[in-house]
Amino acid sequence: MTATLPGECWAITDHSAGNQRQALALAEGLGMPVRHIVMTPRAPWSWLSPRLALGGRLALPASQRATYASPWPDVAIGCGRSAALFTRMLRGYSNGHCYTVQILNPRIDPSHWDTVIAPRHDQLSGPNVLQPVGSLNPVDDAWLKDGRDACPALEELPRPRVGVLIGGPRKGVAIDTTYAQQLIERLLARRRVEGGSLMVLASRRTPAAVMDLMNAALADIPGLTWCGPDDGNNPYPGVLGWADRLVVTPDSVNMLSEACAVGCAVQTLVTAPLPPKLARFHASLRQAGLLHDLDSEPPARQRPLRETEAIVATLRQRILAT
Repeated sequence: MTATLPGECWAITDHSAGNQRQALALAEGLGMPVRHIVMTPRAPWSWLSPRLALGGRLALPASQRATYASPWPDVAIGCGRSAALFTRMLRGYSNGHCYTVQILNPRIDPSHWDTVIAPRHDQLSGPNVLQPVGSLNPVDDAWLKDGRDACPALEELPRPRVGVLIGGPRKGVAIDTTYAQQLIERLLARRRVEGGSLMVLASRRTPAAVMDLMNAALADIPGLTWCGPDDGNNPYPGVLGWADRLVVTPDSVNMLSEACAVGCAVQTLVTAPLPPKLARFHASLRQAGLLHDLDSEPPARQRPLRETEAIVATLRQRILAT
């Protein structure tokens, strides 16, 4: 029987959806009451987090200070550089009572936290560092079933149902109309051979011009194109739940990790050399047989990449041992 962890867990993040998903997936996995706190440090702390801890709670705007106050939690999980400042400071504020966890490389000595969870491509090591291949996420069989139940109409789309997840530009990776045109050409060429439908989803970072192009080019293709909240609720869980195959732009570690957790084939289109850290992540997925070129013939199913449950189990043991 799994031991119950006492007390409360804080999940501390900024406004990044990817950071929130990782912190909440881990916090909810622990089975503790979870309080999600979004914090936005002021300058100069916003520039220097988490190195600059001097000044403590003054790093927060006055409107947020009441949320970062005692009684302190028993466990705090932060994700992202801004959150790392507040998880770091909790050790001192709680007199060591709070077990502090930081997701993603904090870019300072990991010994400032009880546990740091950094993906292998970050190349961070230490006795308190856990190294999953990808990012933490909530995708498992129950999550996928809930997605299917929430979007039953997607089952009626012609098969193969291909989910297409569009990210956005980042340093060293261009997700623009030129890239979108190349992606469209390959998607349509494949569909001419195998038929089926395309379920295309934007992210918060997707340029509007990219989705305008996708909308126009795929208007007569069975499926859906979701560009944002104006198109209704995000069908992302349903798309992952019903997809026979997933095509993901190469820019997002979070999207690729979640796609690889489904168990269907995952493909990507890389049109230029990737930045070194992102290239290492892609290489690790390819070596594990989890990521394939868009022009390749991938397997119908593949082993899902589901690391969150194992990370939760390890973290639970560490907390209970303190």
